[in-house]
Amino acid sequence: MLLAIDSGNTNIVFAVFDSDGKMLGKWRAASKQERTPDEFGVWLLQLMKLAGFESEQIKSTIISSVVPSSLYTLKTLCKRYFSCSPLIVDEKLELGIEILLDSPETLGADRLVNAYEAYKSYGDSLIVVDFGTATTLDVVDNKGNYIGGSIAPGINLSIKALHQAASLLPKIAVSCPDKVIGTNTKDAMSAGVFWGYIGMIECLVRKTKEEYGSPMKVIATGGLAALFTGYTSVIDNVDENLTLKGLFKIYNKCTG
Repeated sequence: MLLAIDSGNTNIVFAVFDSDGKMLGKWRAASKQERTPDEFGVWLLQLMKLAGFESEQIKSTIISSVVPSSLYTLKTLCKRYFSCSPLIVDEKLELGIEILLDSPETLGADRLVNAYEAYKSYGDSLIVVDFGTATTLDVVDNKGNYIGGSIAPGINLSIKALHQAASLLPKIAVSCPDKVIGTNTKDAMSAGVFWGYIGMIECLVRKTKEEYGSPMKVIATGGLAALFTGYTSVIDNVDENLTLKGLFKIYNKCTG
């Protein structure tokens, strides 16, 4: 079995795959940098045991991380509790695609994995929209090459910033409001944040397609992808596990 680890700014997701690429289990933890390898190990092994897995069944591991300070902890976790050195995703991996950026080394590992998996699963020219800590749009050409994209603050980050910067604005949960014209502060914030993000995504997708100049599929991923997809027609497919599936394929590509 393969243990795939996706370490983001908000959450770290652990997933177990069998040799055929079937995801057998998935667990999520908050990205707290002060956690030790042993804390992660005890937590993860308990959850795996509840799901019927033993650590000895894990024969290989792969890590995608956008938090450099977490890499040592996660690599130590893999070596100490699963007796294997993980494959680390970065721009140096031979994936058969080009990263057409001014500085390829600056591309986040998650964006690289998403682009790779989206092309392998959906083909053709693509826009990948990831609703994470940041809302990112990644563009993949018809040869699978990563050609660039755009980055905006994630919706939860925006809500947090509003709450922290304006003393009279409460912290709210992300939801689709009943109406755009809010008659109280909470409803007004919900309307502005939710429909503002819908408008931002639709504008970025439209302008990206115009600049690219050819038809493109739009794939959405991330925890809030399903919520937004129901209120806009610009998204063609939602794939919640895009990054994790990409990690499985990248591991096989680089080691098979």
